[in-house]
Amino acid sequence: MLNATPRDFPFDGVFAISRNARTHVTVVEVTVTAEGVTGHGECVPYGRYGETVGSVLAQIASLPEGITRDELQHRLPPGAARNGVDCALWDWEAKRAATPVWRLAGLAKPGPMPTAFTLSLANPEAMGASAAAHAHMPLLKIKLGGEAAVDLDRLRAVRAGAPDARLIVDANEGWDAATYAELGPQLAALGVALIEQPLPAGDDEALRHLPRPVPLCADESCHDRPSLPGLVGKYDAVNIKLDKTGGLTEALALRQAARDAGFGIMVGCMAASSLAMAPALLVAQGADFTDLDGPLLLAEDRAHPVRYDAQGAHPADPQLWG
Repeated sequence: MLNATPRDFPFDGVFAISRNARTHVTVVEVTVTAEGVTGHGECVPYGRYGETVGSVLAQIASLPEGITRDELQHRLPPGAARNGVDCALWDWEAKRAATPVWRLAGLAKPGPMPTAFTLSLANPEAMGASAAAHAHMPLLKIKLGGEAAVDLDRLRAVRAGAPDARLIVDANEGWDAATYAELGPQLAALGVALIEQPLPAGDDEALRHLPRPVPLCADESCHDRPSLPGLVGKYDAVNIKLDKTGGLTEALALRQAARDAGFGIMVGCMAASSLAMAPALLVAQGADFTDLDGPLLLAEDRAHPVRYDAQGAHPADPQLWG
């Protein structure tokens, strides 16, 4: 039996990016039950890709009972619905076989991964204070995406608040080519290690002809393996998110294909609970950048949550997933 149910998780405060500000995130919980075993998955419908909770529930409801992971890859397109079902099927297979997912997938045993902590978009003073409060984190991800001068003030405030932290900047498609060209060298001078998706996905052809003083990472421009050829010459790395790839199955294949093509690997997430982080942590093993801080942004999480400490995000408890 396949079942999908929405659930709200409140943020610990308001979470803002260049496109919107939210007080909670709505996820879709997916369960697959057969032979007395239940597998669990979680996905996040994302309006940027035309998804709603209703559309994701409808996609899942359209699937036949007893669908396999292989069949699923052809029945649904990459996106949140396929992710939720794919991860639930992986969990079901692992529980049925009494074997962890990493072993079923032919992976090495996972370990903890240092992860970025995301600073929500705000005024420079607030972002500087947030950076100071999280200066112990080894990697901070800075949400930007507006007027160049204000974004630069934000970043300077963050750097002052966390002088030793490694920084990633995420514009969430919020700049144009002129803004990127103006900010790039200044971001390099401030020690930024990576810039995510500076231009809208439909306008990023301009990146072929602009200098890259800081390595660029494709996020909204990269979904699955067919995305990769169009990224060559524009980006240095790709951000793999299971809600974009349509699940762990394609995420693992994309990771290998991206490495083979010479791209650096970042593994990210939508804002979501530990159930969504658990499979992503398998993809994150050996990644250049890991950004799986979703539960740290929430006011509440699931039972048996992913554990975060000085080593980073730890592999999930089997009672949660996998």
